[in-house]
Amino acid sequence: MSADFTRPSSETVEALRARVTDSRDTLLRELGELVAIPGIAWDSFDAAELDRSARAVAGLLEELPFDSVEVLRVPSQDDAGHPAVVARKAAASGFPTILLYAHHDVQPPGRRELWNSEPFEAVEKDGRLWGRGAADDKAGVMAHVGALRAFFERQGGEPGLGVTVFVEGEEEAGSPGFEAFLAAHRDKLAADVIVIADSANWEVGVPALTTSLRGVVGGIVEIGALDHSVHSGMFGGPVLDAPTLLARLIATLHDDDGAVAVPGLLSEDDTDVDYDEASFRADAGVLDGVQLAGRGSISSRIWTQPALSVTGIDVTDVATASNTIAATARAKLSLRIAPGQDPKEAAEALRKHVLDNAPFGAHVSFEIEETGPSFRADTQAASSQIALWAFEQAWGRPAVTAGMGGSIPFTATLTEAYPEAQILITGIEDPDTRAHSANESLHIGDFLHAVTAEALILTALAEQGGRTAE
Repeated sequence: MSADFTRPSSETVEALRARVTDSRDTLLRELGELVAIPGIAWDSFDAAELDRSARAVAGLLEELPFDSVEVLRVPSQDDAGHPAVVARKAAASGFPTILLYAHHDVQPPGRRELWNSEPFEAVEKDGRLWGRGAADDKAGVMAHVGALRAFFERQGGEPGLGVTVFVEGEEEAGSPGFEAFLAAHRDKLAADVIVIADSANWEVGVPALTTSLRGVVGGIVEIGALDHSVHSGMFGGPVLDAPTLLARLIATLHDDDGAVAVPGLLSEDDTDVDYDEASFRADAGVLDGVQLAGRGSISSRIWTQPALSVTGIDVTDVATASNTIAATARAKLSLRIAPGQDPKEAAEALRKHVLDNAPFGAHVSFEIEETGPSFRADTQAASSQIALWAFEQAWGRPAVTAGMGGSIPFTATLTEAYPEAQILITGIEDPDTRAHSANESLHIGDFLHAVTAEALILTALAEQGGRTAE
């Protein structure tokens, strides 16, 4: 696809913007109905709700002029597979095909007392829509639906452009079945341009095209010095309890500046834009007086340098603790790796560091649970140039090209499966969205801008395909 493109007319831009604006209340109502479905792809949650979520998404897509809408799953030896929704409209001769991705599954809500409203009840307040999945990523689903409604209406239902919508049902569980799903349905997902609506904008009112993603390595470290727990008074002193040993091991993961201290990990301090400290502290909710960790620009610390976090610990809880030396303790580690780092090499580097730093000769094991590659975009590709133009039209200001500290592991899988496809990672969230946390929310104004921008991307691709087909 040529990097040059002819911009749709100002009349077309305004018509699409008006169509999206008029659909505001409908889109928010339908988004709220999706939020009300607690579809979580974890074994400890009701799988029936995930099925209900998939069916609700399929129902929205069935109202559009697709050739087919299917709820698909790929069973494995362990389970029946998680439900994904695939809608397809074939391209006319000479026209490209665009794949629009989002996911309908959500993170667990966590502790109810941390929420200001019911997690699975959408509440509109202060220009935002609150609720689990209101942003991540049911807003992505509705951005596709809203954009397609405006686009198909403007094009009379037969735009020539091929359109595939793929709404995954297990992204928040790490997409464990994605490669099997892709192998089974490779032809159905093939596209020239892939839009992944699961990222964030620079800030409220400032759109961003995500140009890099960190990769991810996740694992469980377990440590112990005893074959059973013992009385802390009778045996305490010569042997340390497992939580203390674990704490000493965890302390080796960072140096005195708070930078990751695991040898063998790539690190780069080179970004196009910087994240000023005051904004970062406010967006992240850093408490007064707490020093920031690491070295280099803040944007590089969250985009192009590794980050290592302890996301869970299994020890005796305070409420049931007795005077006992715990024999074992476990921690869940989440390592974000710099773009360009091989995730398998990073996983081995983390494993080696953990085993080499066992305190007091404690027995340590490390189990890798997850690895995911990083991503870099080609900002000079035609689709990127179209997206940047569309963002500027929708928001009324130039877009930022920015990295993202989070990981979308299947992005690299799509790149490998469709090496000629151009991938766009677009934003629904903003720094105050609090995805995965309590009080997740969506900025409604930016959501509508995102819907308009995607409708413009679809229109520009359709018009370019039309010229090619002539």
